[in-house]
This record gives sequence, structure tokens and C-alpha cells, in this order.
Amino acid sequence: MSELPHVVIYTDGACRGNPGPGGWAALLRYGAHEKAISGGERETTNNRMELTAAIEAFRALKRPCRVDFYTDSEYLKRGITEWLPRWKRNGWKTTAKKPVKNQELWRALDEALQPHQVVWHWVRGHAGQAENERVDRLARRAIPKGG
Repeated sequence: MSELPHVVIYTDGACRGNPGPGGWAALLRYGAHEKAISGGERETTNNRMELTAAIEAFRALKRPCRVDFYTDSEYLKRGITEWLPRWKRNGWKTTAKKPVKNQELWRALDEALQPHQVVWHWVRGHAGQAENERVDRLARRAIPKGG
């Protein structure tokens, strides 16, 4: 069996107001190839945009891959690496027995990453990391104008 392709992904979400209009972006790198994707919503939250960026990045992969995934969102990284297994065991309820917020996005992300081998990395936002700064700019540009 051949080794899985190695892809590096950077994502970010942005919101003007929280809630408010928001944007998301992802940068995918495979060897010398690079693809940037982005989008926005008129009424959303920053956390929803962070999740959407991750979902769309995984959906952009055409076959199973080894992925190094970089995010500046502790909500996304902790959610996927710490909280998700417990939420699934507890019927999508928090430890306080409340329904998980953004559950449909967490479920979509869980499904989208299944065929991949993912290592999650947290990077400090706005700290000069070039790719993180780039996806931040792309996410902000993707915020819909007007109402």
C-alpha cells in the first residue's frame, strides 16, 4: 500500500460583530501545490466560521491524506481533540447536559475528517506566522459587505 499524500492546512474564521457577518478561509498545501479557498455568511459567529473553514478544507481533499492542520482557534482544536469524543459518548450533550452548540457543524467536521490521518496544531493568532496571517486576511476579505 502506498503512503498517503501529506497535506498541510491552515484555516481561520473572522466575524464583524459576534454574531454578525463572517468569513472563513483555508490554505491547503501539497508539495509545491497550493490552494486557497474562502467564503462568508451574512449572520454568523466567529466559532461557526472557524468550524466552517475546517469542514471546507477537509471537503476540498480528493482522497485520504495525512494532514498537519494549523488553527489559531482553541475552540476548534480543543473541541476536536478533547471534547468531541465525550460529546459523542454523551449523545451530543455537554457535561452540563445541554445540547452541544454548533452541533451540526461539529458533526459535519467529524464526518469530513474521517478518511484522513490528522495531527492538530494550535498557533497563536496575530503573532506573525505567515500562513496564519494569510488565512486571517482571506477570511476578513470574505466577510459579506452590507446587510
